[in-house]
Order: sequence, then C-alpha cells, then structure tokens
Amino acid sequence: MGDIWDNGKMMLLLTFGTITAMICTSLLTSRISSNWAYSLRRALTDKVATFSNAEMNKFTTPSLITRTTNDVVQVQNFASMVLHLLIKAPITAVWAILKISNSSLDWTLAVFSFVLAILIVVITLVVIALPKFKKIQKLTDDLNDVTRENVSGVRVVRAFNAEQYQNKKFEKVNNEITKTNLFTSRTMRILSPFMMFSMNTLTIVIYIIGARLINEAALVDKSTVLGNMSAYTQLAMHVVMSFMLLIMIFIILPRTSVAANRISQVLNTNPAIKDGDRIDEINNPGSIEFKNVSFSYSDDLDHLALSNLNFKVKPGETVAIIGSTGSGKTTLVNLITRFYDVTSGEILVNGNNVKDYPIEELNKQISLATQKAVLFSGDVKKNIIYGSDYDEERFNKVKSISQANFIDELDGKENAFVAQGGTNFSGGQKQRLSIARCLYKEADIYIFDDSFSALDYRTDMLVRKGINDQYNDKTIIIVAQRIGTIRQADQIIVMDEGRIVGIGKHEDLLNSCEVYKDIALSQLSQEELELKEAN
Repeated sequence: MGDIWDNGKMMLLLTFGTITAMICTSLLTSRISSNWAYSLRRALTDKVATFSNAEMNKFTTPSLITRTTNDVVQVQNFASMVLHLLIKAPITAVWAILKISNSSLDWTLAVFSFVLAILIVVITLVVIALPKFKKIQKLTDDLNDVTRENVSGVRVVRAFNAEQYQNKKFEKVNNEITKTNLFTSRTMRILSPFMMFSMNTLTIVIYIIGARLINEAALVDKSTVLGNMSAYTQLAMHVVMSFMLLIMIFIILPRTSVAANRISQVLNTNPAIKDGDRIDEINNPGSIEFKNVSFSYSDDLDHLALSNLNFKVKPGETVAIIGSTGSGKTTLVNLITRFYDVTSGEILVNGNNVKDYPIEELNKQISLATQKAVLFSGDVKKNIIYGSDYDEERFNKVKSISQANFIDELDGKENAFVAQGGTNFSGGQKQRLSIARCLYKEADIYIFDDSFSALDYRTDMLVRKGINDQYNDKTIIIVAQRIGTIRQADQIIVMDEGRIVGIGKHEDLLNSCEVYKDIALSQLSQEELELKEAN
C-alpha cells in the first residue's frame, strides 16, 4: 500500500510540474513572439519611411499596410506555435521511438511505415497549397485596395450612384479570395481525418501483430507479450501525436512562408534615394540651381518627363512655376525635395548638390505644402506644428498669414479634432492648414505646390501678401495655375511638355512667351491684362 501512495505522490508531483512548465512556456512564447512582431512592425515602418516615390509605387500603399499588419500576425502566430511545439514534439517522438526500437521488429516497422505515409501526405498537401497561399496574400492586398478605395471615395461613389459598380468590384475580389481560402482550407483539412484514420488503423495493426505474437509465444510469455502490446500501443500513439503536433506547424507553414517572404522583400529593398555622405559649407542659403537636368520615370530615355532644365533661383526670390496640366511642374518640385533623383544633370540647393545631402539635412532646408493637402488624425495644433516644438507666437503668426482664423471658431479651437485625412474639413480649410504647417517649419526654402487652388481669389491674395511681408528673406517657390497668383513673382518659369519655354517677369513673358500668353488669355481678357499691367 505504501508503494502505491509513494508512486501516486510522484505522479501528482510530476503532473503539477508539467502544468507549471506549460504555463511558463506559454508565457515565454507569448512574450517572445509578441516582441518579435513588435520588432518586425517597427523595422517595416522605419524602412518604409526611407522609401522614395519609386518604391512606394512599386509596393503600393495597400500592400504595405497588409505586410505590416496581416503578414506580421501570420509570422507571430507561427513563431508562437513553433516555440511551443517544435521542442516538445521532437523530444516526445525521439523518446517514444527509442522505446519502440527495443521491442518487436514487426511493431517498429508498422509504426515507421505509418509515419512515412503521414510525411508523404503532408509534403504533398503543402506543395499543392503553397501557390494558393501566395495568391491569398496578393488577393488580400487587392481586397484592402478596393475597400480603401470604397471608403475614401464614398462621396464620389454616392454622387454618381455607382454603388453597384463598386460593389461588383468588391465582390469580384471577395469571391476570388473566398474561393482560394476554401481551396486551401479543404486541402489542409484533409490532414485531420487522415491522421485519425492513421492512428486508428495503426492501433488495429499493432493489435493484429500482437495477436500473432501472443499466439506464437510460449504460455509463460503470453502475459508479457500482452503487456508489451499495451505499452507499445501507447508509445505508438505518442509517436503519432508528436507528428500531429508537428503537422499543425506544417498546416500554417505555407501561408507563413509567403508572409515572411513578403516582409523580407520590403526589408531587403534598397531605397533608390540614398543618403549623401558630405555637404560643403553652406554659403548661399536659399539658392537653387538646375544644371542640364533631365528626368524620366522609367528607364526609357526616349520619354523624358523633364528635359534639359536650366535656371537659377537667388536667395530671397519668389519664383513661380506655371504650365498646362502634365507639363512637369510637380515633377520639378519633387526633384528639388529629392522624392526622385535626376536622370542626368544636377540640382544645387544652398550651393550643394542635393545628392550630397543626408536626406534629413536636406529636409531641414526645405518646407513643402503638397499639391494634395494631407492632414493627420489628431488635433489642429499637432497638424500645424508637425515635427516641431510648439511656440505660441509662431503658431499665431502662421495662423494669421494662412488665413486659418476659422480655427478660433472650432470646438476646442487649436485642440479641435482632425479626422484621418482631414475629412471633417473643407478643401479650402485643409489647404490653409497645410500652408500654415509649411510656414510653421523654419527653413530656407518654402515650396507651395499648387497649394492655393482651393482658395478664393481674396484669400489667395491675402495669403500671398502675408508670405511676402513676413517671409521676404526666404526663397519662395509657388506652383500655380492662376495668373493672379503668380504675376507678382520675381521670376516666372513657364513649363510645356517637360521643357522650360520661358523665364522672366509677367510683363516680359506676355510679349515673349506664346505659351504664357495663351494661359493668361484663357483666364483674363486682353483688356483685363492691359488694365492690370497699367495698375
């Protein structure tokens, strides 16, 4: 009786030890996998922040979102399962196999035959499912793209009664991803019934072999063989169960490998725009010079977006860039800010080639109001001081210059809520906040890329007057379509099909540049132009 109690106590002790070890394992694996996922998301975010427009166009925004969220979750779940099972399952399997190898050869061959069959089936199913898992991740990108398009463009969709059209686009992708998911799920679900079939069949085979061995054994050995058969059955189940645990890893391995590969593609991408390693002393802050600059979005040099641009901007000058749609105005600005690198020629900012600047240092020299006003979720104040420290005097100054006094009428004033993308503000309000953000940053060069287009003429005039009065020592670049916005500029650059067709003041260009005159006459009559010139 004492031996029974002693053995029982030992079994209870081992049980509690196992439970404690399992709890510790779960806590550790959760922590490790979560930290790994955190590191991956951080690495992806940091990497994307270094991408130029070329890399962003290559991967697309929806795909980068999917890789940073869905793909990282796939890798995290796999890591958690691997840490939990990859050590436990092999140890159990090796221990059981060593025990089995000391028993009957027939039983050992039976177990190894079933294990081999299981491995063959698993490998076959993984090979079949892997291409579909790759397709699922691509379709997830497409699904995010369509969903994002529907949500961000909901007002346009409603305005054109295009709900059915958009729903069809969504249903097409949704049906495709559903079908692919069903195929992969059904394929991998074959493993579960196959494993149950294998376990039950293996048990029957062990009993059949055991029955034969008992029948062949001497009478005195029959009970020993019977005991061995029961023990062997348990050991065989341990082997199969260990492989079942490993198979759980194989079930999610295909999709995880695809997700890991997609993450790796982002992390291993070398940005086209690389940091410069030196800059000479800045002797001419605010100056810009284009020397024989040409640029193409592709490798096809026969189709240049910009061709042989040459001009100089002196410190403190206000320079305007005008031209028809697609003439290359925004592309020119993107080269100054180094969103793209020139195909040939060079651009000097403050007397130094932009390629020699570390990206962060170049960004300090330039402040940009983009063609599309971008606002971030948060509040008005954080959007205006974006990336800078708060200074009340400077904040009120730029608020006044940008004619953004509507802020004082908002609920919460400068702490008023801003929805993602600024959807709770009008187009004109978003542009004024974007202009205020550009002016709040301290820089040598301020670029306004068609940032006055949503403003009425009076507000446009007041904003430009405020900039001219308060930032007269800074270099101002204005890209615009309105003659009224640019006619007072120190220098006007006229673009047409990627080329500069005129440089000069308003009055001179009316007489010397046919393209500029056509643009002016399309907005103002001959009499109005003559009247303005007289004034």
